Amino acid sequence: MENAPDWLINVFGVTAGLCSMMSFLPQIWKISRSKDASGVSLRMYAVTIVGFICWTVYGALSQSWPVTLANAVCLVLVSIIFVLRLRFGDGST
Repeated sequence: MENAPDWLINVFGVTAGLCSMMSFLPQIWKISRSKDASGVSLRMYAVTIVGFICWTVYGALSQSWPVTLANAVCLVLVSIIFVLRLRFGDGST
């Protein structure tokens, strides 16, 4: 797809970003309601945070706003889950 128009590329980028962002919301909702994050892996979310930092920097350096914005929002969302895991990791309030 060497000659794909920019608008089509951006549609796929925005769609991918929205799907990624939405995938973290049920986890945040569940932890917030139950006050239990004992099943959440701190190591996995730590690695995910590093990955989203790298993707955000990559998007900024490559001047790709869908990559930058989507990954910056995902970084915030996974950081929220990480903090909730630290706060409610043992299931107590």
